Amino acid sequence: MEDCSVRIVVEGLVQGVGFRYFVSAKAVAMGIRGFVRNRTDGSVEIEAEASRPVLDEFLSIVRQGPRSAHVRKQTVEWQEARHRQPTFEIR
Repeated sequence: MEDCSVRIVVEGLVQGVGFRYFVSAKAVAMGIRGFVRNRTDGSVEIEAEASRPVLDEFLSIVRQGPRSAHVRKQTVEWQEARHRQPTFEIR
């Protein structure tokens, strides 16, 4: 199955609650490549590459987040895979 890419911006109580580490652990366990980083506006940005079924499952997990977080909004943009990241990293 061909890989695709998704850019996700997550808003809510998502900084200072272990959200990036939660996302990174799930992505690594699922074989997803990309990154997660905090943005200056208080949101978290994720770029992820994998097969569409894996990314669909990942989106559901990100929507829930860790127990300490509260996801208010998730903006999703699908893109063609760019194969820029060999692994998943926290930036």
